[in-house]
Amino acid sequence: MLKTLKLVEESKIVKEYEIQDFKQGRKFYYLRIKIILVEESELYIKEYVSETEYLYSYHWQDRDGTLKIRWDNAPHHYKDIKTFPHHKHTPYLEESTEIGLEEVLKIIEGRIK
Repeated sequence: MLKTLKLVEESKIVKEYEIQDFKQGRKFYYLRIKIILVEESELYIKEYVSETEYLYSYHWQDRDGTLKIRWDNAPHHYKDIKTFPHHKHTPYLEESTEIGLEEVLKIIEGRIK
């Protein structure tokens, strides 16, 4: 959780952010953050991390709510996708390797410059 917050706070493309939910137990945490980026698009982060699980969703959208791209590993899509359960919506469902916030911020930074 601290790594996630540090990445958000130190990113050049983050204008402001709000922690919308946070839960922590002895061996897990759940974090939900809304970020406004410098060009006014929005990035929504959901992370659940425990000793045995890493569930994520990084949802990037225009200010008007139009999806740009979402990376996630929710196991509700085609199990025959080669990278299951990791995938992205562009808005079409595509293969994607496991990804973390650091990589997501780099991708977005490259696209908004």
